[in-house]
Amino acid sequence: MTEITKSLFGTTKDGRSVYAFTLKDGAYSATVLDYGGIILNIIVPDKNGNPTDVLIGYDDVAGFENNGGYLNALIGRFGNRIDKGSLTIDGTEYKLYINDRSNHLHGGKVGFDKKTWASEIDGEKLVLSLLSPDGEENYPGNLEVKVVYTMKNGVLGIEYTAVSDKKTAINLTNHAYFNLSGDGKTILDHELMLDAPYIAATDGELIPHGEFRAVKGTPFDFTSPKTVGEGDKYLESDPDLQIGGGFDHCFVFDKNRDKTAPYGVLYSPVSGIEMKCYTNMPAVQLYAGNGLSQVGKMGVKYGRCGALCLETQAIPNNVNVPEYAAYGSSIYAAGEVYHFSAQYAFSVRK
Repeated sequence: MTEITKSLFGTTKDGRSVYAFTLKDGAYSATVLDYGGIILNIIVPDKNGNPTDVLIGYDDVAGFENNGGYLNALIGRFGNRIDKGSLTIDGTEYKLYINDRSNHLHGGKVGFDKKTWASEIDGEKLVLSLLSPDGEENYPGNLEVKVVYTMKNGVLGIEYTAVSDKKTAINLTNHAYFNLSGDGKTILDHELMLDAPYIAATDGELIPHGEFRAVKGTPFDFTSPKTVGEGDKYLESDPDLQIGGGFDHCFVFDKNRDKTAPYGVLYSPVSGIEMKCYTNMPAVQLYAGNGLSQVGKMGVKYGRCGALCLETQAIPNNVNVPEYAAYGSSIYAAGEVYHFSAQYAFSVRK
C-alpha cells in the first residue's frame, strides 16, 4: 500500500510555502512538490539493493527558482515550442510570450513550472490542481488542470486532465531529468530503446515545420537498444544533431502502435536499474541534457549529458502544422477534455 506524507520543503522568494509529498510503496518512493509539480526525487533499489535517486535536481527551493532547464517540473500550457509564438484559432491570432530565441517555449514567461498548485491527498494518489485564467500568457480560456501522481509496485504514474471554457491549445508534459546510475555523471553509457520510426526534423531554432525524418540508418535509430553515446558520437557529422547540440528532438510514434507496450526502455549498466516507459501520447521529446552546467543535489556538478529527459507530448508546433496535428492535435474545443498519461516502471534488469 502506498503511504503519502506531507512536509514543509521551503519558501519561495516571494514568500510562498512549498510542501513536499512523499509517495512511498515498499522500497520505492517519489517526492513531489506543490511548487511547479516538481518531482524532487525518485528512489528505487539498484542491483545491490541500495536506494538510488534516479533524478538530478536541487536540494532546496532556491535551486529550482534560480536555475533554468525546467528540472523535473510540470510544463504547460504548452510543452515544447510554438513557431514565433503565433497561435491562430478560428481566425483569431494570439501572440504568445517569446522566451526561446524568436519562439514560445514551455508555456511562456511564467509557466506551470513556476506556479503553486493546490494539493490533495486522495487515498494512494496525490492530486495537484490549478486554474489558469483566460488570457494568461495570452492563451484563450479559463483552463482547469488536474495532475495525479501515483507510485505503486515500482511504477510512477502521471495522469493529466484539463478542460477550458474556450477553444484553446493544451500540451502538458513533465520535464524529469533521469540518470539511472544515480550519480549525475553521464547518461552516454545508458542503453536506450525508443519505438519511434521518425523524428520531427527542425530548423536552426529547433522548430519543426512538417518534416518527418525516418530514423532507420541514422544516429536517431533507437528502435533496437543502443547506448546514447553511440548516437551522440555523430554530433559533428549529422545536421540534425548539430542543430540540437546533441539529442533534443521529438520522436514520433507509429499511429497504430500498441499503447500497452513500452515506447521506451532506459537501462544503466552501473546500477542495473531499468526504466520502462509507457504513454498514450503520440510522441516523446528526447533531450540528452546537452546544456547542463550547474551544481545540483549534494553539491554535484552536472555537465553535458548528465541526465536525459523523455517528455511525452504532442508534436511541437502542431498548432501551425496540419501534418503534425494529424498525429494528435493540441487544439481543444470549449468543454473538450484533454486526458493523457505517462508511466515509468522501475526494476533491476535480470
